[in-house]
Amino acid sequence: MRIGVELKEIPSKWFSVVPDLGFTVPPLMSQSGYPVSYHDLASLAPSSIIDQELDKVTREIPIPGEVSSAYADWRPTSLFRADRLEKTLDTPARIFFKYEGTDITGGHEMNTAVPQAYYAAKDKGVKCMVTATANGEWGISLAAACNRFGLECKVYMVRSNYEQKPQGRYVMELLGAEVIASPGNTTRTGKKILAENPSSPGTIAIALSEAFEYAQTKDDTKFAWGTVMNHVLLHQSIIGLESRQQLQKAGVRPDIIIGAVSGGSGFGGLILPFFREREQKPRVIAVETSVAPSLSKGRYAYDYGDAEGLFPMLKMYTLGHSFVPPGIIAGGMRYHGISPLISALYKEKQIEAKTYTQHQAFEAAVGFARSEGLIASPETAYAIKAVIDEALICRGKKERKNILFLFDANSNLDIVAFKEFVDGALQEQLTPDDDISLALSKLPQIPE
Repeated sequence: MRIGVELKEIPSKWFSVVPDLGFTVPPLMSQSGYPVSYHDLASLAPSSIIDQELDKVTREIPIPGEVSSAYADWRPTSLFRADRLEKTLDTPARIFFKYEGTDITGGHEMNTAVPQAYYAAKDKGVKCMVTATANGEWGISLAAACNRFGLECKVYMVRSNYEQKPQGRYVMELLGAEVIASPGNTTRTGKKILAENPSSPGTIAIALSEAFEYAQTKDDTKFAWGTVMNHVLLHQSIIGLESRQQLQKAGVRPDIIIGAVSGGSGFGGLILPFFREREQKPRVIAVETSVAPSLSKGRYAYDYGDAEGLFPMLKMYTLGHSFVPPGIIAGGMRYHGISPLISALYKEKQIEAKTYTQHQAFEAAVGFARSEGLIASPETAYAIKAVIDEALICRGKKERKNILFLFDANSNLDIVAFKEFVDGALQEQLTPDDDISLALSKLPQIPE
């Protein structure tokens, strides 16, 4: 069952939860232990993005007209009730999902790619945007957004994905982006990593270091974050704002809200608008992959967002910026840290975390597909596993709860992986605890 909103009901403002939290989210920090300033970020980000990142007091920020016009190409996105899955599970729970797979790139990343490219194009002298990507969904989104606003696009793509999942690379190149395998020989960072490990599969953290290094050497280039940062969660708040409208139309209040989390952008975009109504106190569950369980096994500490420490430090749940997890299909979930905002919510015990293996996630996604006829992205598969578990608990307790989850992208880039899973050819991947302990031992030491 589809629950929609009309075009005129697309939110006109993004929502920031920071003024309503009731506790402080620690700021970005320099290596010397001082909060970063506008000047510290000026070489990397567009001016308006820096303003949004550092703003702690503004609750609602108007969406520029050109961004709203771009959003109207695919927004509002639909909210669905998964009634066939409910019947399959024989659960009294009602399951709803916000489907973000209908834009031109097939995922929620366009919600922030468009404004970041818009603001970069408004800055004098900016001609190019650079970023890092795993599977390619974020890089594809940025490439499309750069085309819209007349900018060049350069993407450092995690090498394991560049080689094993070339579909994302092909689409980025088709859209005109320059795509470089990371680690590579075009930056000091890449050369250093390859000298230490010539067969390095790469990580998002390494690709970020290469992208930061490039941006810092080019006056006409700005960096674009795909996740983690406050301004990214701000842009993604349009997901939760629409979801609230749609559920209100249906006369529904969510009892449980679920989303897969790596850096935290899509998850944050879904849940944060519901925090303005905390008297309802829905349970909020962040779902991690077992190969990179930052919330479940990480440490709440200041750490670099990239492998080489070229960006200021973030206070977050982290596995350590040197952490290299095994390769999994949900490449976007291999990041070592969680958004400072999401981390603070977890620290304050306002959200929960669950962890699943790749096989558990894919098994749940196949069951969902056979009930609902929709194949999820590998990242969404983890959320679906948690949804099914919660729905089965409702069945056992005979509780009619409303469960809302984020279906963050379609499966266009990952059909082969699902075929491998069904055929029994997809290998399980696990992270030894010793690897996490070693990476945590290398956390930066700064004055607290």
